[in-house]
Amino acid sequence: MTQPVSSFRLNLYLVLGTITMHGVMMLANELFFRRAEFLQGIGWIYLPAGTRLLCTLLFGQAGAIGLLVTGWCACYWYYFPGDLVRATAGALAGAIGPYLVYVIAQHRLGLRASLINLTPARLLLCAVGCSLASPLLHHVWFALRGDPHLLSGFTVMFIGDLAGTLIVVYVAKTLLTLLPAPSRVR
Repeated sequence: MTQPVSSFRLNLYLVLGTITMHGVMMLANELFFRRAEFLQGIGWIYLPAGTRLLCTLLFGQAGAIGLLVTGWCACYWYYFPGDLVRATAGALAGAIGPYLVYVIAQHRLGLRASLINLTPARLLLCAVGCSLASPLLHHVWFALRGDPHLLSGFTVMFIGDLAGTLIVVYVAKTLLTLLPAPSRVR
């Protein structure tokens, strides 16, 4: 007889799953879209934005924690090596933005944790919301630091996040259609 997984262990698995998925998307983005970068860390296509949406929708707070860990590691060791403040700000913006959209979707759209009422229109609304929230938080930070590329950087980050999100969501949807239909219990 198997024992139920504790809440702590389940959340740990969800955080680790998010770290893995988000890390794989970061690597895929580097492999396929490195040349589509406008500024360091801002690209015309950003696949990890798709995992930000999926992981927060599927895993909630545990997904946001996984995004925070992965984002911090990527920012600290790759995008802005050794810059603890910039890495922390970037990771917070990348994790908090999608999580806020998730919380707002729960309250304003009545989105349930099971996602049973996540319609294509609501998913698109969440995708646009995440594609606005993360760049907005990033650019608030950039404005405080005196960045001269605020409007162009925000525009490219929004387009890149939305393109990456739509690519990831539609690839995931296509992969799900390849799975066998669940058997019906009679």
